[in-house]
Amino acid sequence: MESHRKRATLNDIARRLGVSKAAVSFALNDRPGVSSELRARVLETAAEMNYRPNSAALALGSSRVDVIGLVINRPARTLGTEAFFPELIAGIQAGLTATHTGLQTLVVSSLEEELAAYDAWQSAHRVDGVVLVDPRRQDARVARLAELGLPAVQIGSHPSADPSVPSVWIDDHAVATALFAQLFELGHRRITHVMGRLEFEHTELRRHALRECAEAYEDAMPDSVETDYSAQQAAQATRDLLARDDRPTAIVYDNDVMALAGLRAADELGIDVPGDLSLASFDDSVAMQLVRPSITALTRDTYALGELAARTLMRRIDQDAPVPSTAALAPTLSIRESTAAVR
Repeated sequence: MESHRKRATLNDIARRLGVSKAAVSFALNDRPGVSSELRARVLETAAEMNYRPNSAALALGSSRVDVIGLVINRPARTLGTEAFFPELIAGIQAGLTATHTGLQTLVVSSLEEELAAYDAWQSAHRVDGVVLVDPRRQDARVARLAELGLPAVQIGSHPSADPSVPSVWIDDHAVATALFAQLFELGHRRITHVMGRLEFEHTELRRHALRECAEAYEDAMPDSVETDYSAQQAAQATRDLLARDDRPTAIVYDNDVMALAGLRAADELGIDVPGDLSLASFDDSVAMQLVRPSITALTRDTYALGELAARTLMRRIDQDAPVPSTAALAPTLSIRESTAAVR
């Protein structure tokens, strides 16, 4: 009968002890972050409950596969046109060159698919660690990776609150404030942020920065419109905004593709940029400089950001002790032809 007994899981042990699954995983794998007393309790309870880790995972646990993973949660159709991710991937690969480590990428369309990818990668031991992008508040991915014991580094907007998952970060709130303040100083009061998905932390930070910045200017009317980052939704949002009686005098887009789509939509409606409407973007690319009018944007070294993330992750993989979060080079504001004083 014992052979038919259900195998105890990390979750079963965690419930018995009233602790997190991550704490149980850390204790069982002799990782830092739990007290010696809790480690002893976990080991004792695991023995009582007849807990047995997966034998294949144990056999593979001490080996390296010399591959790291990157999961991108975006509509696949946007990745071929958006400059950020190709530059980031190139930077990550450059940061891995010295260690002869490869990069495995996967495009998914939901958080559930992303979590399932980490489960699959760890169970089959396909990667040594992962780079997390687009942090969320109360990020379920961090807890899942801790439970799996899979090393990770996140690219975010502030130093990580979890020392086991360091971040390579840029202060998105400060950067966004600088861009919005530039437009307010030009006399714009009706400024709209055509943003990506609000579930992402940097999107919320930018939205908050617009509202906070607006408080310093009389008669300011900040607004935000959520999209899926695609050119199609950005263009439609722009057309809808410009059809309003109180249409904005300035629009800021979350990436370069959205800004280019917005410029095209304004042109089709006969709206002069920057005479009647100023446009700007949180991402830059060569196309932003070549189009006419050229588009004001925040210029960041995404390649260097990827390199730094890769090097930080390799340090995290090579040592059990926490790795500190690291600030990346802040973007610079490139003022071009698409922004001007309001009429």
